[in-house]
Amino acid sequence: MPEVVIIDYGMGNLRSVYNKVKRMGVDCVISQNPKVVQSASGIVLPGVGHYGKAMDNLKRLGLVDVLEKVVLANHTPILGICLGMQLLFDQSEEGNELGLGWIKGEVVRFKLQNKLKIPHIGWNSTEQAKQHTVLADIPTGSLVYFVHSYHAMPQNPEDILETTHYGYTFASSVQRGNIIGMQYHPEKSQDIGGQIFQNFVQMVHQHV
Repeated sequence: MPEVVIIDYGMGNLRSVYNKVKRMGVDCVISQNPKVVQSASGIVLPGVGHYGKAMDNLKRLGLVDVLEKVVLANHTPILGICLGMQLLFDQSEEGNELGLGWIKGEVVRFKLQNKLKIPHIGWNSTEQAKQHTVLADIPTGSLVYFVHSYHAMPQNPEDILETTHYGYTFASSVQRGNIIGMQYHPEKSQDIGGQIFQNFVQMVHQHV
């Protein structure tokens, strides 16, 4: 059985994530097969693109029910990246589909009053709002790589793991129990990203 399953739901950005996890010596696969997902010890939900289309794809592939069983009932660690983080929330201004709803809140488009560009692209720093295993050995203020036009607004401040300032301060990562979401791309964030994946794998091992 694969240790980590990277969900392929037609929203791209899979191979670089796979390569990062594989370098940890972890048995991982890219799959959209619900039976394979159900056997996972850890799940990564990456993605770039449109929120509504992403949720539609997850439903069409029969992945929503199995993800709810694995993540909510079995407490399997999951790492949502970029669009994958946004899908953890109730809804988004991008599209009419409801999200997974595992973390309360909504996803909104940047509302910038200055000359900052949308999408937010490039390196920016994160400030840690709380401590967690997935951020072990990562200094607050570390630089990570972003590409996004929308960001999440968690309803519960306790779900915020990190914040970033771009025009204003927004939640750049979130955590509730075994559920982790990162708006930035750890797979493109060099050594910091590598440490994040290593920490996530540690969470998977602790769960097993």
